[in-house]
Amino acid sequence: QVQLVESGGGLVQAGGSLRLSCAASGRTFSNYAMGWFRQAPGKERVIVAAISADGRVTYNVDSVKGRFAISRDNAKNTVYLQMNSLKPEDTAVYYCAAQYGTYSNVYYVRSYAYWGQGTQVTVSP
Repeated sequence: QVQLVESGGGLVQAGGSLRLSCAASGRTFSNYAMGWFRQAPGKERVIVAAISADGRVTYNVDSVKGRFAISRDNAKNTVYLQMNSLKPEDTAVYYCAAQYGTYSNVYYVRSYAYWGQGTQVTVSP
């Protein structure tokens, strides 16, 4: 089992920044690729960014490219999502997720076995 706990969400004005953190425990963190997803009210959960187990490969969905950055610190068992130039359409609950082993099919919810409880991000106009 892997336990994931997100933090860092909150209310911010458009153009502002937030840094989300996801602390992992339970298994060897460096064996897991990680993803950040978000879910807005009434919409499906979708990928935002992903990072390979060793941190060398990352993915960002087009809508956040140039604004968001995913990173990880395997010594601290933590993955981060730095969010800059936030827009009202970024408002959602943000979830981190863990995928054991190979960095594959990272865009899909079904590829991840472990999920955090989510953290709310609200961006006001």
